[in-house]
Parts: sequence; C-alpha cells; structure tokens
Amino acid sequence: MIDDLERAVEAMLFASDTPLDPRQLAGRFGDAVTPGQVKAIVEAIAARHAGSGIELVERGGHWHFQTPADLAHLLRRERDDPRKLSRAAAEVLAIIAYHEPVSRAEIEAIRGVQTSKGTLDVLMEAEWIAPAGRREVPGRPLIYKTTDAFLQHFGLTGRKDLPGIDDLRAAGLLDPVDLAFEEAMGELDLVKDGEEA
Repeated sequence: MIDDLERAVEAMLFASDTPLDPRQLAGRFGDAVTPGQVKAIVEAIAARHAGSGIELVERGGHWHFQTPADLAHLLRRERDDPRKLSRAAAEVLAIIAYHEPVSRAEIEAIRGVQTSKGTLDVLMEAEWIAPAGRREVPGRPLIYKTTDAFLQHFGLTGRKDLPGIDDLRAAGLLDPVDLAFEEAMGELDLVKDGEEA
C-alpha cells in the first residue's frame, strides 16, 4: 500500500515542470523528512512505474517522469526543433562535454580555429554549458562545463554515458577524413615499428 508521503512525493514529481533532486523534495516537507528518506521513496516510485506507460528516471541526480523510449513513436508530433545547432556550436559542445572544465583557448586549440563568443552564448542560453570558475594560470581564463540540463536533454545520467570512439564509429558518426587520418597514423606506426625491428 502506498503511504501519504510517497503519494506526496509522486505528486510533486509529476506536477513539476523541471526535474527535482531528493534535497529539493525533502525541503518541501521542512524537517520532517531527510533527503536520504526521499531518495528511497523516489527509488520505490521508480520501481513501481518500471514497465508502465510512464517512467521515473534520474538524470544528473535529478528525477522526472517521462514516457518510455519504446513508446516515443506514438507520441511524436511533427514540429520544428528550436535548438538547431550550427556545426561550430556542436563541435564546441562536444569539446566541453569530453574535456570539461575547459577554457575558450583550449577549445580553440582542439578545434584549430577561433571560437566566437556568440557560439558560447548560444550554448549558455540553451543552458547546456555554464561557467565553472577560472583556471589558476596567468590571465585566469574562464572555464566551462556542461550542465544538468545538457544531461537531461541528451538523456544521459552522467558524463560516463557519453559515447566513446568505438560507439561513434559504429554509429557512422565519424567523418571519413578522421577515419582516413586514423588509418594513416596506424600505418605510420607500423612502418616505425618495422624500422625499429
């Protein structure tokens, strides 16, 4: 049987338009409930909804209800996606995600071209990146990191869920130029190994 506390937590999660963490939920009960107790309740709610038409999922330590991925095709509507990223913005976002925290100069060194402030502004307006402080080097450059909104938008629990090079290759997402360069470097290594032998 579901108790009143579990019903209240479930109602708050369902009604919220943003994902909530156990600390935020516990705060709504004053001192009556700890975040640890709320976390156990949230996990029980998630277990109860597993396999149903809605599921409670965790993204970056925050919980929200969503429809299961296998039912998405039934609910999809034709609409324009308001967040179409330019190639430069997608590259910058990927660099930040894989190398965070990272400065603008480090992003430019990886990309090999200058990064406009507008590109970073677009990603910050989307709330996918945020300043993470300053690097303790001369000039103290601002460094950037991804946000919980980034994790939630891309359906990631954490950075460890980012695809690796083998995953990207299998999905056909690596540029043929990148693959040719990688093969050429592998052949160069073989030649060097042969000369040393």
